[in-house]
Amino acid sequence: MTKKVSSNATEFHVDTRFQQMARRPGGISRDEAIARAQNQIDEVRPDLEAHLDRELTKLALLMDDATENPANLRWIKDANDHTRQLRNIGTTIGLELLTHIADTLCEMFDRIRKGEDYSLESIKCYVDSLHLARRGEYRNIKPEDVPELTEGLRQVAEKLRRKTPV
Repeated sequence: MTKKVSSNATEFHVDTRFQQMARRPGGISRDEAIARAQNQIDEVRPDLEAHLDRELTKLALLMDDATENPANLRWIKDANDHTRQLRNIGTTIGLELLTHIADTLCEMFDRIRKGEDYSLESIKCYVDSLHLARRGEYRNIKPEDVPELTEGLRQVAEKLRRKTPV
């Protein structure tokens, strides 16, 4: 079906295969699908929690390596990879603060890999914040619940954009 939008443009509605399959009779409701997915996440949560801890440990070890051997810049790619894992796991198991911090750190690593300056101490601040967000008393906190922390981290990220490498 076409719809006349203006005298110069015509809008076409495309009925994709996915849309057709979603509307077909039979299947389960959206709410049931979400409930099933949540149950599956809950079943693998212990494995995800363990994986989260391993990724945090690897990231901390990379920070130690970067401090001891600052000329070897391989740590930046590896730290970026581990931070992305943290962000993905945090999103999956609902750790909003950890996900927020990891997401910002991923953005910083992306800029660093493109040649922007960085401060190792500032990155360590973010890594320490990830460890804090993992702790029991912070794990269910949303970024807006700790505005001092999130604003401070935002300022660190902004300052990085104007700072020379360490």
